[in-house]
Order: sequence, then C-alpha cells, then structure tokens
Amino acid sequence: MDYLLVFFSAIIGYLFGSIPTAVWIGRIYYNLDVREHGSKNAGATNTFRVLGKKPGIIVLLIDVLKGIIASIFPILFMDLHEMSYAFLISLRLVSSIFSMIGHVLPVFAGFKGGKGVATSLGVLIGLQPFAALLCFSVFLIVFVSFKFVSFGAIMSAVTYPFIVYSVDPNVLFHEMIFTVILSSAVVFTHRKNILRLIKGEESKMNLFKR
Repeated sequence: MDYLLVFFSAIIGYLFGSIPTAVWIGRIYYNLDVREHGSKNAGATNTFRVLGKKPGIIVLLIDVLKGIIASIFPILFMDLHEMSYAFLISLRLVSSIFSMIGHVLPVFAGFKGGKGVATSLGVLIGLQPFAALLCFSVFLIVFVSFKFVSFGAIMSAVTYPFIVYSVDPNVLFHEMIFTVILSSAVVFTHRKNILRLIKGEESKMNLFKR
C-alpha cells in the first residue's frame, strides 16, 4: 500500500505539473505557441514578453497553483491509510518533485515546457509558506535591483536551502535533501540564462513599464 501511495503521488503530481498553461492560453486566445517566440520558453516570464501582462499574470497564478495543489493533495490519503508524519511529508515531496518535472517536461505539450520557477514557488507555498515568503522576497529584491527575472530566480533558488534551515534547524533530513534537489533543478533549467548573464546578453524586464 505504501508503494502505491508513492506511485499515485508521483503520477498525480506529474499530471498537475504537466498542465501547459502558457501553451494553451497562447493557442486558444492568441493563436500562437509561445514556445516559438521570445525566449521560446513555456513559462510565465516568456508569456509576459510575448502576450502581455494580463495573460502573463494568469499563467503565473495558475502555474503557482499547480505547485500548491501538488504539494498538499497527498494529505487526502490520510483518510485512506494510517501513516506517520514523516511518510506524509515524503508523499508531499514526491508529488512536489514530479509536479516540477511535469512543468518542465509536460506530457500534454510534447515534453517541452517551462523552467519550473512558478510551480516551484507554489510547491514552497504549500510545503513551507514562511520560507516561500523569504525566497520570494529574495527574488523581488534581486529582480527590482537588476531587472533580470532569471537572476532573481537563480538567487532565490540558491538561498532556498539556507532559508529553510535557518527557519527550522530541526527540519527533517529528507526535507533538506528536497531543498537541495529543488535548488539545483532551478539552477540547471537556467543554465542558458547563466551563460547569457555572464556574456551580458540576458534580456531585462520591467513589469512596471507601460
């Protein structure tokens, strides 16, 4: 039974993450695929660039919601199966990881998705809301200061494990492993952005500009 719960958590988390919000909104309402324009990424940032603020905000909110749902729905299994707190956390972490995999490699969009930042934020909100607030604060400070969305995402990801440990020094070992995996995954999906930042070729964004 335990293995089935892990399996179902992984599958459902992946399916939630695989909802290609940017792709569907672009195709349905604008008759274009955002992956063929701008940075060619199926995420909120490219949606802002290609389609504008309104669809960008919608994509951002839905992608965050995907992560929140994926991180909390395993709690429903508690009614079906007696489990320890540690095992419940494990199920939530499994679902969360697979939701991010789904966002990056969505089965509903040819396995070509986004970079997982918004969905990762949703996961953080569901698992560790205070740490999520601090990570988002890091992102905002870096983004407002330098106007690079990618740099803000990378810095918030890098500081995430340290933030979690500083908030709760008694955090479970596998939770800390999760923070390192998530942090590394976000940095990895931004590897091309890192090269562009080093070369001075990364595009800036000003959300406050009309």
